Amino acid sequence: MPIDACLVDTNILLSIPKLSDPNHLTVDNAIAKLATHSTTHYYTRRNIAGFSNSTTRPLSRNGFGLTVQDADREIALIEFGMELLPDGAVVYREWRRMVVQYGVSGVQVHGGRLAAAMYTHGISHILTLNGPDFSRFE
Repeated sequence: MPIDACLVDTNILLSIPKLSDPNHLTVDNAIAKLATHSTTHYYTRRNIAGFSNSTTRPLSRNGFGLTVQDADREIALIEFGMELLPDGAVVYREWRRMVVQYGVSGVQVHGGRLAAAMYTHGISHILTLNGPDFSRFE
């Protein structure tokens, strides 16, 4: 069954430009398959902030070691091929509700923000390498 829309998790975005990533081929194939079904790929401001953080962080600190300009070129490619989900007060309120309802804490609150954006905008699928992080959400 074709998927009309999916949110692309930050870990997927990070696997796309890094050819040495062990998940790169799997991610590339998944995106290509979804594209053949005209699936709209979405990202959020939170994704881009996480992407920028990881790609510009030094290699010695588990980052990609890209310059700001190189990371910006990668972000431009994401923006070209995907759609930005609006993120405002409605998503924020939903995130607050979900964090409390599902007992989300620590680093998992970032995934909660993505889940809240999905819920707010009626997107039922996420392309991620961390399915268990999102399984708690309805």
